[in-house]
Amino acid sequence: MPDIAGLPARRAALQVLDAVLRRGDTMDVALPRAAGRLRPADAALARAIAGESLRWLVDLDVLIDGATRQRLADDAKVRTVLRLMLAQALRLDTPPHAVVSTGLELLTGGPRRLAHGVFSTLMKQDARLPELPSLPEPVADRWESQWPGRVDAIRSGLAALPPLDIMLRDASGEAEWAERLGAISMGKGRLRLPRGQAVTELPGYAEGAWWVQDAAATIPASLLGEGAGKRVLDLCAAPGGKSLQLAAAGWNVTSLDISKRRLERLRDNLQRTGLDARIVTADALQWQPQEPFDAILLDAPCSATGTCRRHPDVLHRFLPSRLDEMTELQSALADKAIDWLKPGGKLVYAVCSLEREEGEDRASQLATDERLEPIAIASEELPGDLEPTREGWLRTDPGMMLEAGGLDGFFAARFMRR
Repeated sequence: MPDIAGLPARRAALQVLDAVLRRGDTMDVALPRAAGRLRPADAALARAIAGESLRWLVDLDVLIDGATRQRLADDAKVRTVLRLMLAQALRLDTPPHAVVSTGLELLTGGPRRLAHGVFSTLMKQDARLPELPSLPEPVADRWESQWPGRVDAIRSGLAALPPLDIMLRDASGEAEWAERLGAISMGKGRLRLPRGQAVTELPGYAEGAWWVQDAAATIPASLLGEGAGKRVLDLCAAPGGKSLQLAAAGWNVTSLDISKRRLERLRDNLQRTGLDARIVTADALQWQPQEPFDAILLDAPCSATGTCRRHPDVLHRFLPSRLDEMTELQSALADKAIDWLKPGGKLVYAVCSLEREEGEDRASQLATDERLEPIAIASEELPGDLEPTREGWLRTDPGMMLEAGGLDGFFAARFMRR
């Protein structure tokens, strides 16, 4: 019997939620496994349903619990299916009859009557989600202690899907490409477009005039300035946006990462853009360069909580108990990087994290290293109305530049080898 129209996408979304919430997988890992054989449109729908379910998970559960006499277990399949159904109705404007016809099919042999009853009750009650998504309680408590007064702003940055940010290979053509693409100029080769467009069909993609990269993620590499043929190491380089930036800025780039699979994306983008970098697949803690570098960019492995506006799954799968493990790795990588720098060479340490332990605390530790001298970041080096911290560091969060579409959360600090 053929699938009901739209059912494969819903089935894939259910598998993604299960992988994220029960196994701790990322959406980027779970989605290709669940939707690998789907048509592109169905795969995109599965991503949208799963993403909005995770973005509004806390509030969806409040609605579900308010419509059931006995609380459903957190990992009950019927709860997960109801999350998907409500996300479609309340966030994606899917007609209720389409939600019911596809959602109940996911519960074959299960409590379909219960799911239908809860969903119908909430629709009759004209159920609504709050204006801003609620954070999981442990996340809200942690961020309120670290960023007093910023949590509501961060929630504001999570309320809507982020726009599409791209980085130009040649920043001098920014005005021309902004007009051609109908984009907003963010400065220094950064452009922002409305989301929902097929990236590969946009002008300039095929000829490699640009690549996709969140505006905040472009800042750390830009802090190294123009390369003029000098040697730079992009440490933990995959998926490669920073390497492309550095190559476009005239650096002689070595891109090192432990993941051969993730480096394939960099290879593809280098070929498409015509830029050049030497790719090394290795464990940075075991690798040794033949000669020191003029500059090193260490965008270190981290919790990635700063990317929650684009990857809401991180809010539900990152375990704070792993922070000690992550910060130990970050410190070890930074120590290696310092040894690989020439005297006078620059180091930029960065993380896409909202955790002080991974950002500000690591920078404070590096500032006490006798081999390094801090180099403060200046206002004119940052896009929009961003300002450096009083220590001369970069700190962004999803609540910043909201009127322009927001930013990922990032931290960066810059140093010079004595």
